[in-house]
Amino acid sequence: MKSKFWIMAAAMGMGVPLSVMAQSVTLYGVLDTGVEYVNHVGPSGKSLTRVPTITGTFPSRWGIRGSEDLGNGLKTLFVLESGIGMDTGALNQGGRLFGLQAWVGLGGTWGQVSLGRQLTMLLWALQDTDVMGPNIYGIGAFDNYLPNARVDNALAYKGSFSGVTVGATYSLGRDTVNAGPSPSGMNCGGETPSSSRTCRAWSALLAYQATQWGVNAAVDTTRGGPGAFGGLVRADQVDQRITAGGYVRLPNAKLAVNWIRRNNDAIPTPRSDVLAAGLSYDVVPGFNVAGQLSWLRYRGSANKAALLALRGTYALSKRTMVYATSGFIDNDGQLALSVSGGAPGSNTVAGGTQFGTMAGIRHAF
Repeated sequence: MKSKFWIMAAAMGMGVPLSVMAQSVTLYGVLDTGVEYVNHVGPSGKSLTRVPTITGTFPSRWGIRGSEDLGNGLKTLFVLESGIGMDTGALNQGGRLFGLQAWVGLGGTWGQVSLGRQLTMLLWALQDTDVMGPNIYGIGAFDNYLPNARVDNALAYKGSFSGVTVGATYSLGRDTVNAGPSPSGMNCGGETPSSSRTCRAWSALLAYQATQWGVNAAVDTTRGGPGAFGGLVRADQVDQRITAGGYVRLPNAKLAVNWIRRNNDAIPTPRSDVLAAGLSYDVVPGFNVAGQLSWLRYRGSANKAALLALRGTYALSKRTMVYATSGFIDNDGQLALSVSGGAPGSNTVAGGTQFGTMAGIRHAF
């Protein structure tokens, strides 16, 4: 349960008038971990049992968010959100204290403008059309940027009007942290006077939501820079993802599909497509099952993969749930993708298959 408090005593103690301290602040978080088993790891084909670093059904985090009513429909908003590695207690996102989000902005009936480290519009789109979400088995196995689409140094706008949502982000330097070849830190800080394109990034969203259905489309574009990971080492190189998808809400169920086109200048076969279709169904109150089938294909190449992900969750309370989730991936060509997005080091061999399963517990506060 989220705890809300008013900073009244602090204002009185500092002699600050209460009229300028009408601020609400919420402390919140999710703790999610369990035990995972993955087979066919590496050339030896042996199995691996571990407590994942990054995710189960949802990445572990804690955060603080707040707002202040400025009057006339205007308010100040902020979010500080930190990722937690539940296996060791370390900070995720390359060791950043607030690596998931860190922004402040203004909001009103016209929408919201914010500045800082923020989610891109690609991630907002996938939250509606990706049934498995950031589950340890899901489309993040095909492209680990998908559940980690966020940028540093960003200006963002997002607004909703009569069911239509529009949004955009622009980053002056997309990722300042060096965390190896990982979306946790891409070593592409930008903000250099010598180039107006180095490590820049932008995204845009257009969505429509009705009572029982919704559709959206988004584009997410990142540029390279010297020393950046992922092969984008020049400012004229671009990695772009375009997504379109939709969902339908049925009695006790949600059916969703999405398509993602990627054009990546850093690899020999730059164009690829991901297609995913999933269903989430509430069997009885408190018990949900979800499944998703997804495909990855590189154009002009034999490289492709298919992934089946399943999950069952049971709510012990409003805040605590237990779950079991499994995934199976079938690689073709030279692809050696791991079924698991939980931690590095579990890839199978080129063209190999792999099965993973995890049982865990999630608590929200």
